[in-house]
Amino acid sequence: MSGTGLWAWPGAAGVRDRFVASDPGLIRMLSALGTVCAVLLTLGVLGALHAPVPSLVTGALTAMVSTVAVTEPRPRDQALTLAAGVPVTLAVIMVGSTLTPYRVVADAVFVLLIFAAIYIRRLGPRATTLGIFAFQLFFVTQFVETRVEQLPQLCLAVIVAFGASGLVRFAALRPASERTPARLQRAFRLRLALVLDALIEVAEGGPEAPRAERAVRVLRRRTAHLHAAALMIEKRLGTVAPGPRTGTTIQHFTADAETALERLAITVLRLLWPGADIDTLTRHRAKGHLAGSAVDARDAVALPILVSKLRALRVDLGPARLLPSGTDGEEARNRLPGFRDTEDPPDVSPALRDALRSAGEFARAVSGPDAAVAGRTSTSPEVSREKPSRGASGRAADPVPGQTGTRVRPTTRTALQVAAGSALAIVGGELLSPQRWYWAVFTCWVVYIGTTSTGDILVRGYRRLIGTIVGVVAGFALAALVGDRPWAAFALAILSVFGMYYTTAVSYTLMSLFVTTMIGMLYTLLHTLTPDVLVVRIEETALGIVCGLAAAVLVLPVGTRERTDRLLRDVLERLGVVLARALARLGGEPGGDLLTAARALDSALDDLRVSLQPLIIPVSPLRSRRRTALAVLGLLETAAFHARGLAVAAGRVPADVAIGADPDVVDEVRRIDSTLAVLIRSVGDGGQGGTPLELGSGIATRLVLSDNGAKAETVIATRQVLRHLSRVDASIQGLARTLDVTAPDDP
Repeated sequence: MSGTGLWAWPGAAGVRDRFVASDPGLIRMLSALGTVCAVLLTLGVLGALHAPVPSLVTGALTAMVSTVAVTEPRPRDQALTLAAGVPVTLAVIMVGSTLTPYRVVADAVFVLLIFAAIYIRRLGPRATTLGIFAFQLFFVTQFVETRVEQLPQLCLAVIVAFGASGLVRFAALRPASERTPARLQRAFRLRLALVLDALIEVAEGGPEAPRAERAVRVLRRRTAHLHAAALMIEKRLGTVAPGPRTGTTIQHFTADAETALERLAITVLRLLWPGADIDTLTRHRAKGHLAGSAVDARDAVALPILVSKLRALRVDLGPARLLPSGTDGEEARNRLPGFRDTEDPPDVSPALRDALRSAGEFARAVSGPDAAVAGRTSTSPEVSREKPSRGASGRAADPVPGQTGTRVRPTTRTALQVAAGSALAIVGGELLSPQRWYWAVFTCWVVYIGTTSTGDILVRGYRRLIGTIVGVVAGFALAALVGDRPWAAFALAILSVFGMYYTTAVSYTLMSLFVTTMIGMLYTLLHTLTPDVLVVRIEETALGIVCGLAAAVLVLPVGTRERTDRLLRDVLERLGVVLARALARLGGEPGGDLLTAARALDSALDDLRVSLQPLIIPVSPLRSRRRTALAVLGLLETAAFHARGLAVAAGRVPADVAIGADPDVVDEVRRIDSTLAVLIRSVGDGGQGGTPLELGSGIATRLVLSDNGAKAETVIATRQVLRHLSRVDASIQGLARTLDVTAPDDP
């Protein structure tokens, strides 16, 4: 196996690089490490003060909550939220400790507090955080069974916890904003390298390799990870870039490099499987078996040329590194290998020529971001033309037309559902185990966080139950290993806290596993771990999930179909925004920030992908709906990829080439927009009767027109724009056929 294959980067350096690539900017690691440091600092201070166990538990849990619940991007806002959280938390601790002896009253107040904590989310992120503080600390009082006489010590524990959280956040682990862009860029380059490794493995083995299809699956998976990293970087840049020019330059680099590499991978796959329908690397459109005609005889001989260029690209890409301060951009571009557009192509088929040209495009895409990160001024016309208009979330600032509200606000609906589910969980939990009833309530709360439909709750509950069961087994096994060594149990509990917050954004199942493992270690420290305790944990968890589902079904239910239809309309509307801005840009008008609109489309599609999880998971019994959902998702991902490519390509078209003013192109874009409008109106209405949607051919025809003596750069940029438009059109037409949508007949 070659050194740049699937298993490249062995040893400690390889592990480090993969770790950095999986966590752009070390965001998850710093978050988990900050939580652990806050907990340790709190326990250290309280331990030095000889605080009792209830205060230690209260302080540790408060430190965890106050560290992870504050999510505002600006440090000033974070400080204000932490400051506001202290009196809220102290008040909740006092109320909870006072009501602990009065079980029925405490339960009633708990349900009302749960409703209020969800309801006030409409007021913004600070209100959301304060609601989390209120819920979590009232839960702590019931979990620890605190009393009024313990209030002085409990209040001290809360103050110490908030102080430790603030110290860690603003001093010990305060991120250096000037370093973050370089970290993000390095992580993204490593992701590019991983995809390139997989692509080299595919190209070297060829279509006849025994593990060819497995190599292609790895390539698809790594491409999906690359796209996820690009979206994470996009959101992160809105808050940490030292200047708008640097942030915009990195934004354009990630979009350009991602699109160029995916384009290169697609051309290589088409070269190796000429008869296969390969238009995207999305796994949702991956066929079960790659089939196609044999590779062209000329290409079989010349294929090593492409492999050597891919290898040279991989070597030059290497680990992320800044260019020397005196390096000229053109010199760096010449250093990068690849088929130059100005060179005469070798005697190969058009497919291999296209792959070689794509390698050159990727070489140019990765040659120019480092100067911006190092603080030098970019000369990119796209960057200097306009400033980004993204908000804190990374979405486009301009509203999407056509979105309509519902009669009941989502926060009101969720508040009623969680309150009803929690009331059921309290009753059922106390009947099941009067001492451990709180686990059912906590489960009911957490399965609702971040969910928007009954299907979402079902999937999250299923994953939490699996993680809890595995965590129980792990807890028993670790308890047997540590024996009577309390420091070993404490260390494993701290490691579980780290794992819990490090994996939250990656796998809800893993997070649940670490939560249960941590609980097992705590009971080991208290010498109260028994099989019955952890079995009750599983039972209460299952009960909380059932109560949450019951509330979701009975109280103002929102079905997965309703939710996905709304998100599908959002995706289609944002796709229309990208096309409109592209046409304006190609016609010589400003048109707005194309890449911001394309990333807003990616974010909307990501929301839809999450919402479709209940339908597309392998265990879904709705096989027909699963096939339809996968087809729709695959077509939309293809359209989004080409929309992103269109945004990049439109910025390369020379200002004197007004592609958007061509009547044929204008007509095609208007027809695509008309098709989108029909799709948007029909989503949720079961389709419309009428005539089949018109399929245009203007763009496809122009793709084969002669260049009429134009410059090679202009011809290539023009063909790229038209190719992306054509693929978007084909994806939309396929979506209309999949959804059985037709245009309404004229009256």
